[in-house]
Amino acid sequence: MLKQADDVATKVERTTEVLSNMRGMATKVGQMASYIDGVIPDQHRMIFEKSMEKLQSKAHTSTVADIRRVVEHDLGAPIDDLFDDWEDQALASASIGQVHRARLKDGRPVAVKVQHPGIGDALQADLDNGVVVRMAVDMLGMRRLEADRFHQEIRERFMEELDYCLESRRQAAFRELHLADPLIHIPQVFPDFTTARVLTTELVQGKPLAVVMHGRESSRVQYAETLWRFVYGSMVLGGWFNADPHPGNYLFGDDGNITFLDFGCVEEIPAARRRLVVRLHRAAATHDWETAREVGRLLLQTQGGTYEDRALEYLFAILRPISESPFRFTPAYVRQVVQMFKDNFRDFGKGSTGDGFVPLPPGMIFLNRLQFGFYSILARLNASVDYRSVEDNFLQRWDHEIEPGLGA
Repeated sequence: MLKQADDVATKVERTTEVLSNMRGMATKVGQMASYIDGVIPDQHRMIFEKSMEKLQSKAHTSTVADIRRVVEHDLGAPIDDLFDDWEDQALASASIGQVHRARLKDGRPVAVKVQHPGIGDALQADLDNGVVVRMAVDMLGMRRLEADRFHQEIRERFMEELDYCLESRRQAAFRELHLADPLIHIPQVFPDFTTARVLTTELVQGKPLAVVMHGRESSRVQYAETLWRFVYGSMVLGGWFNADPHPGNYLFGDDGNITFLDFGCVEEIPAARRRLVVRLHRAAATHDWETAREVGRLLLQTQGGTYEDRALEYLFAILRPISESPFRFTPAYVRQVVQMFKDNFRDFGKGSTGDGFVPLPPGMIFLNRLQFGFYSILARLNASVDYRSVEDNFLQRWDHEIEPGLGA
């Protein structure tokens, strides 16, 4: 037993060492493993979190001179001419860029996200060497036969994160979509102060998940409802989802309102798949499992066999918040669905077609990443919520605004 624990500790330390040499991907891989229930076994989580603390303490930050050079080059003027006030001390730093507090000449406080110089080449190198893909595949229990396609999808999404102009357009689109919801706040983007490497938005204050998860249950219920409207409302009404549900991307305010940050990793949902998602949620809400099975087969593109039965069992498990509403997310429940996902690839993803195994359809890998991360956050809020009723509002909007004119 002691030898096994020593082996695990050694493996985690080696993983941390590898991650520490990967500027672009270290934070992303480590964050995914650290907050999603079920990715790291409970008995090894303490070892992993201690190693991640060491990694995060070495988080890359760019020098004052480098950051100023990027801002002034891209915005075409000295910082003192661009802003009434600028703080050289970074407000936050992540894998691709760091955020600085500033004030526009008209007095509005802003957050300026600036890319680390050279991060594009570093990210490209991380993706080219394949280490990140192997780690992610192993964490999710996926077989090597999925690695090539997963590599392509992860490359596309993560390389898009280098284009802050694209992120600014996505952020503006999410903001417009949810503008009528007083509890969903998405910071305004300032296009005149935004380039491919500099993103300027309104500065927003809020509390982290680690604070609000210990608040009154009535507040936690409101936060969970707001999160559900944002995530599934964005899918259904906008045709996108933010595929990076890290807790640091949410700032919690009073009365259930949440500010949503970071729209660099966004996946579009094809129109036909959006219809299937709506049908599936409605079937789960009414316990129409015959329809749910029919829609699930279309959504997962299964072809019968034992794999189809297991894949639908997993799908119905992640629909329990709707079918069993009101529902309370728990870490044990999230671990269960993550393990079901892993088990399906362990048991069926061996390249044989005899059991009916089929690869996940394009885009579904990131959808599962969202599902696991989002559910883990709801488990930390630990609130009993009527998710079925929460969906009524945006499903009614779907009927009146989207479905009549949605193309195939």
